[in-house]
Formats: sequence, structure tokens, C-alpha cells
Amino acid sequence: MKIQKAARAVEETERTLWTGRRVLVAQAAVLVGLTLLLLVKEVPGMVREIKIYRMTGGRRALRRYP
Repeated sequence: MKIQKAARAVEETERTLWTGRRVLVAQAAVLVGLTLLLLVKEVPGMVREIKIYRMTGGRRALRRYP
């Protein structure tokens, strides 16, 4: 009787762990998706900032603008 209870408890634990893993994988997938979406959305702004940085002289601008 005790063995059957222990076996049942192990099965329930394994099932719970598998469900937990699925949840973690799903959360990771959502996080990666949102990160990629944010990156794609911000690319035009980053390109604009790089162009401004180049127009102002970049690192060499320190000599001109103390």
C-alpha cells in the first residue's frame, strides 16, 4: 500500500515538473519574442542616432567641442 502511494506521488511530481518546464519554456519564448519585437521597433531610431553621431564627428568631435 505504501509503495503504491509513493509511486503515485512520484508520478504526480513528474507530471508537475513537466508542466512547470512547459510553462518556463513558454515564458522564455514570450520574452524572446517581445525582445525581438522591441529591437525591430527601435532599429530606425538607432540608425538615426548613428547618422547623427557620424555627422558630428564621432570620437574626433572631442577636439572641436571641449
